[in-house]
Amino acid sequence: MSMKTILTSFFALSLLMLLGACEPKDPAIIKVFVRSSSNQLIDGAKVIIIGDQQSTPATLAFVDTTFTNSSGFTTFDMDPYFSIAGESNKTGYFDIIVKYNNKTAYGYTRAKVHTTAVETIYLPN
Repeated sequence: MSMKTILTSFFALSLLMLLGACEPKDPAIIKVFVRSSSNQLIDGAKVIIIGDQQSTPATLAFVDTTFTNSSGFTTFDMDPYFSIAGESNKTGYFDIIVKYNNKTAYGYTRAKVHTTAVETIYLPN
């Protein structure tokens, strides 16, 4: 076997290993649907998530606010949270507060790295 063949084989093998290690990872997302007491999806509801620092394991301090879209849901990108939380912290617990007109509703969710957590919050009558 010539040196050129060995180097070419080594380069091809290295390239395959590098490409295999770069597989895309799913984002961490919290998706919240907001519904009225009569089960109608609500557009324009304010949704706030707050990291539960009393959870086990403890969730870091984190707050984010968005509004539901015309389909009655909103999403929170949790990748920035998990990049700060570090490799060993792959789960976070969050209180959810929904405000719409004069109504307020509450919920709770668990976010995990590379997964989508989906919650539905119902507004009171």
